[in-house]
Amino acid sequence: MKKSIMQSKLMNIPNRLTILRILMIPLCVICILAGWHFVGAVVFAIASLTDFLDGYLARRDNLVTNFGKFADPVADKLLVLTAMVCLTSQGLIPAWAVCILIVRELAVDGLRMVAAGQKNVVAASIWGKWKTTLQIICVLSALLHMPGWLTMTLVVLMSAATIFSGVDYFIKLKDVFKEDVE
Repeated sequence: MKKSIMQSKLMNIPNRLTILRILMIPLCVICILAGWHFVGAVVFAIASLTDFLDGYLARRDNLVTNFGKFADPVADKLLVLTAMVCLTSQGLIPAWAVCILIVRELAVDGLRMVAAGQKNVVAASIWGKWKTTLQIICVLSALLHMPGWLTMTLVVLMSAATIFSGVDYFIKLKDVFKEDVE
């Protein structure tokens, strides 16, 4: 009986939405690489909406799980980064912007692991949420073939938000680098 209760909490609606987002990534990639950008934009938009919906439902209904804490941010990064890499391969997003994203994500994830090792839980900051929102808008702009100047402006804003949010995490968590001296 306990096992089914644990399984039901694990496979709650927010966690199912996170898994759905991960499962939508290959479809999104196929659409982008096949040149079906409008369909890719629709798939990407639906997948992105599951990110906002799963977080809202998890908090509203008190369904936050360890699986969700881990899988949700991973799903977000996989979705955005794979879409951006595909768009870079088609010349729609500059490679330098994707490099900024990759470096920031790896650096912040590493920082979070160090903090977690010190029993320090790192919640997403408002700047991280803005970064993700700008990333989503940027991908959709490229997929929908918005004017080049608009997409490039979004790329610059997204890159600036990505850098700023990464620096913000490092400033807030600077104490994780202090070693305990006994």
